[in-house]
Amino acid sequence: MDIKLFHKKDGGVIQLIDKEKMKNWPVELPLIFIEYIREKKLDRYEDNTIKKDIESYLDEIMKEIAIPRLIGVLDSENDEEIILSLTRILDVAKKNIEMVKPIQKYLVDLQKSKNNKVVELSKNISEMFVKAERRKELARKRKIMRQKEKEFLDGKITAQDYAKIRKEYLLLKE
Repeated sequence: MDIKLFHKKDGGVIQLIDKEKMKNWPVELPLIFIEYIREKKLDRYEDNTIKKDIESYLDEIMKEIAIPRLIGVLDSENDEEIILSLTRILDVAKKNIEMVKPIQKYLVDLQKSKNNKVVELSKNISEMFVKAERRKELARKRKIMRQKEKEFLDGKITAQDYAKIRKEYLLLKE
């Protein structure tokens, strides 16, 4: 069967493509499909059991289809295929870096490649991971800074403690 059916309580049906059919897709397409369903479609379904079933199915696709195929290409010796995959992965990473996180550890090996294009693409994706981590850290520190600022204004911490925390935040921001 080419379709996976999910039956809603109200008698409706949600259709998603079958995992087996995805094996014929380009390697990055299952990742894009998963992200699209999670971001654009999943919230539209009111039935929580359907949401859980679809989430479970998407996780299966990720574990059984998307990641193994992607890793298979990245571990191969075919530079053209690797370059094509990395180019597509870079496009996905620009939109949502979290979607390509499973391949992060393979990028280190690809940076040792003899092919300059493979090295360049893998470095670009790796840099995107570093930037994303930095943004997360800044967001975490910003949240702490707001809390400390509120505490300072409420008189719960001293000016020296606030200055020290603010200095740490500004150093990280640079």
